[in-house]
Amino acid sequence: MPKSKPSVIVTRRLPDVVETRMRELFDARLSLDDRPMTQAELVEAVKSCEVLVPTVTDTIDAAVISQAGPQLRLIANYGNGVDNIDVQTALNRGITVTNTPGVLTEDTADMTMALILAVPRRIAEGMAVIREGEWNGWSPTWMLGHRIWGKRLGIIGMGRIGQAVARRARAFGMSIHYHNRRRLPGSVEEGLEATWWESLDQMLARMDVISIHCPHTPATYHLLSARRLKLIRPEAFVVNTARGEVIDENALARMLEAGELAGAGLDVFEHEPAVNPKLVRSKRVVLLPHMGSATIESRVDMGERVIINIKTYQDGHRPPDRVLPSML
Repeated sequence: MPKSKPSVIVTRRLPDVVETRMRELFDARLSLDDRPMTQAELVEAVKSCEVLVPTVTDTIDAAVISQAGPQLRLIANYGNGVDNIDVQTALNRGITVTNTPGVLTEDTADMTMALILAVPRRIAEGMAVIREGEWNGWSPTWMLGHRIWGKRLGIIGMGRIGQAVARRARAFGMSIHYHNRRRLPGSVEEGLEATWWESLDQMLARMDVISIHCPHTPATYHLLSARRLKLIRPEAFVVNTARGEVIDENALARMLEAGELAGAGLDVFEHEPAVNPKLVRSKRVVLLPHMGSATIESRVDMGERVIINIKTYQDGHRPPDRVLPSML
């Protein structure tokens, strides 16, 4: 007798090829309209399904998990981070949590490098001048930015994405520095020509560009606090393609407005989709709508990882991308 298909609820629209494969393999209920589920809808979902497939826009907190039915055994997150999920509460309820690590690395690193180039070279400002019909021709002293060749890049969080950014930045002639919970093996440091700073404060005070690549956890909330932002030199730039909550966004906006930082490139925000109005008004900032991993290839790869995790769990094995509280 064939094994019954697990009931799966997908909270958002996914690429067609991914949704089609899920329908073939599972008893999958797909999202008809591409919007975040409300808390009430999430509660109804966890009461009825065996597998929930949420995204970063779905808050699966203790209030939701506590109302899950006994049949819910897997939360297969469609995304790299799991800060939207209370992993500890899920574990206490016997629910496995998985994510999709690795598949976003190169695309997010590409976008980070794009911002590292765009902010010092004032690319968004230049585009605005053209679109608004205000360009009067080339001038030797107009729209001057800064070169990145020879500048120091300070990477906060030297995991897969941080290292991928380091490889790209080296090719642009940047000097690589990093702060991480654990120092990288010597062979990796040597390959990246990277300098480790045990003290984040000391690193921040010496860099030309700061790029954030750590996850959002209770320990990293406002890691770049108002105090730490004040340590950064006024000539330096801040780039964030990780999570908005890692930066005290109000403090960053105030400093940019006051000219206490040269500029910022932001793909993520503390209260998405809301963006601080001071950031929107600032010419010192390049703003993107959380599109660091937005390529067809990565979104399909993410779906394939979700499917692998569900299939592996269904077959009675440990999913390859299981997340535990100790990993956060």
